[in-house]
Amino acid sequence: MPKINVYLPDELAEAVKETGVPVSAICQRALEQAVRRVTAIRETALGAPDLDDPTARLTHFTARARAVIKLAVEQAGAAGATEVGTEHLLGGMLAEGGNLALHILRAVEIDPGHVRRELDRLAPGEPSTPPDASPLRFGRPAAGALELAVTEATGMGHNYVGCEHLLLGLIAEPDGAGGQILRSLGAEPRLTRRAVTAALAGYVHLRAQGQAGDALADPAAALSAAIRRELEPIVRRLERLEEQAGRGGE
Repeated sequence: MPKINVYLPDELAEAVKETGVPVSAICQRALEQAVRRVTAIRETALGAPDLDDPTARLTHFTARARAVIKLAVEQAGAAGATEVGTEHLLGGMLAEGGNLALHILRAVEIDPGHVRRELDRLAPGEPSTPPDASPLRFGRPAAGALELAVTEATGMGHNYVGCEHLLLGLIAEPDGAGGQILRSLGAEPRLTRRAVTAALAGYVHLRAQGQAGDALADPAAALSAAIRRELEPIVRRLERLEEQAGRGGE
């Protein structure tokens, strides 16, 4: 049977040795799951999307994430685009309106309205292709962003792919307009990844503290506050490191 080397941080490697967890079996299951998900994305990307359900193969995506992809396909078609791009995925995320990715953007001080205005600057005034043009397909950057979303979800140990993972995939994908817009507005991959972790922890914190009433009254504000609370120690640490680096350069 072929071997694949897996490199671990020293502390994790030591913990694995101490606990005696079955590394090979765990890695095989995780890799099998990731391969199935990436294969589903590539099958979706290579074929023309089914306009009735362009996410039929993406059963591991959440309902909101699938809604975002459907909206992206619709927007690309309405714009007369030759392919579904990362800008359409980002536009679908904004159009869906209630997903966790938007709360995360607000928490890292990126206004979704500003993102919308940047996307509108890219939109052509008239459809660029005639109505009988070739069927839409996912462009390489969009397919790459979807694959990166799977990688992010797998890396976090999640058995689903949500809008928060798609946001990270868009930011990490280097060539598409969607990621370029997000990065230009300050969406740095590591901080955004921490914000995703903080968002999920913040949601659990709200429920554990019995703040469901506050969350229902203003879910966006409650979740954003929870994310910021979780991020505060990280931000303070980064500020201290920047101060130390500044002193070192004097």
